[in-house]
Amino acid sequence: MPNQKLSVVVTRRLPEHVETRMTELFNVSLRSDDVPMTREELVEAVKTADVLVPTLTDKIDAGLLGQASEKLKLIANYGAGVDHIDVHTARQRGILVSNTPGAAAEDTADMTMALILAVTRRIPEGLAVMQSGDWDGWSPTALMGGRISGRRLGILGMGRIGQAVARRARAFGMQIHYHNRKKVHEGIANDLEATYWESLDQMIARMDVVSINCPHTPSTYHLMNARRLKLMKPDAVIVNTSRGEVIDENALTRMLRAGDLAGAGLDVFEHGTQINPRLRELKNVVLLPHMGSATREGRLEMGEKVLLNIKTFADGHRPPDQVVPGTL
Repeated sequence: MPNQKLSVVVTRRLPEHVETRMTELFNVSLRSDDVPMTREELVEAVKTADVLVPTLTDKIDAGLLGQASEKLKLIANYGAGVDHIDVHTARQRGILVSNTPGAAAEDTADMTMALILAVTRRIPEGLAVMQSGDWDGWSPTALMGGRISGRRLGILGMGRIGQAVARRARAFGMQIHYHNRKKVHEGIANDLEATYWESLDQMIARMDVVSINCPHTPSTYHLMNARRLKLMKPDAVIVNTSRGEVIDENALTRMLRAGDLAGAGLDVFEHGTQINPRLRELKNVVLLPHMGSATREGRLEMGEKVLLNIKTFADGHRPPDQVVPGTL
């Protein structure tokens, strides 16, 4: 759509710099309140916009897309994950979908390591003691955790984030193992000294720490189900900074409560904000409010990618980060 100022609807508050730049480039409708749009507001958005800029809190399903006008030609997602968007239906209706891959990889990998350390070294328990004022001094046996150096880390999903986690974990002296749809390039595997496991079952049965770094797709839903969780060693830890739906949360909760797993660090949850209340009661579980990508730098980079995708599309070209259904 060259030489035409596109109508763009943004569903959530974005960093100020990103909103300012969008206003300069496009005819933009911004969100005044930082709350998700209602279904009715989303329907109105897809009826009026040339471009929709949603986030993971917006359900862009077939029913919603069925109400879109012919104007809507691009869904420029603010975020890498597109499991909240029916990409196949969008394509059938001639609507392109783009995302922001890689923008939050380093930040999410940092948070993965933070969770591994928090769980294995019992950091939240230490914080609770200090904040309560009950600390009465150092003790040889108080709050003893585990050393991560020398431990086996099994990474489930060896994309940008998985590889970034591997680089960090290797620096901490961990042994790197991974399961992926296919092996990574030999040079990358050699640099990371990473061992590939074709069998997920065999890998997780031998790991001390398992990190979930794969996207949520129909094939990864409950990939870590009750059966697989039971394969893990009782002294193992599981960390998830990807999508909550990859783990059967109820099964995980039962195992943690029974002492069949040593601990868990979770930044994402199967049912969004509806977290299993029994998880909150466990001292060996660290829960975070989906903070993996929450850095100023990462969120700005995500916005820049959204801008580039829209601008490229407006100039009559394919968005650089177009999502192709066959690759999901």
